[in-house]
Amino acid sequence: MTLERERRGKVEILRLNRPDARNAIDPETARAIEDALDDVDADRDVWCVVITGTGPVFCAGADLKVVAAGGGLDILTERGGFAGIAERPVAKPLIAAVNGPALAGGFEIVLACDLVVAAADAVFGLPEVQRGLLASAGGPLRLAQRVPLATALELTVLGEPIPASRAHDLGLVNRVVPRDRVVDEALALAERIIANSPTAVRGARTLVRGAADATEAEAWDLSRRVMREVASSPDGREGARAFVEKRPPVWADPREPG
Repeated sequence: MTLERERRGKVEILRLNRPDARNAIDPETARAIEDALDDVDADRDVWCVVITGTGPVFCAGADLKVVAAGGGLDILTERGGFAGIAERPVAKPLIAAVNGPALAGGFEIVLACDLVVAAADAVFGLPEVQRGLLASAGGPLRLAQRVPLATALELTVLGEPIPASRAHDLGLVNRVVPRDRVVDEALALAERIIANSPTAVRGARTLVRGAADATEAEAWDLSRRVMREVASSPDGREGARAFVEKRPPVWADPREPG
């Protein structure tokens, strides 16, 4: 299997499993990722997803052997675009556990995630320009939203990788840990997320992601809508009751997938 799946309680772990190909994305892997995300989006027992790689590399991007043979479009899926994930609004919090280099489309997979835990020796980069290609799986778009313009241009037009420490300084990585602790740290973050109300987490993600490219007026409209939805939910009422009664809250299962 080019993608391994494992369930840890309410957390689904997805492991890219093409270590001999530096976990590069081929058509089979892209379809497997899309299918897995379909499953977890629809599964009320999954509250968080961790994606990582097998071996010393997180992901080297598109399998250039496939691209060179004319199969580049086959690593795009209908709902998710590149690797079944780059253009897909995943309903559950998604954590990248970057166990090694994340380059080209591999970096773009990381940028599609909510939180990032990186190995101390991991590197990140968009080297496409060095091969006469364009990073077109969201990397330049997301970098333009998250880092200063000069930095986004540096990463995209030079094509040179940056270490995990600089990615952390830029706010692209949440935690930097030794390589052998990457997945454990990502799972620890996941456990802290799922200790919270799934309804409130869903609302917070909707608000943060929606506000990223909205005008101030649009962002406030979104904020009011999401606030009303969360406040009127069973979890909104349970959180207040638990606080008053000085007890841990008991969150309801999500009322709808995601």
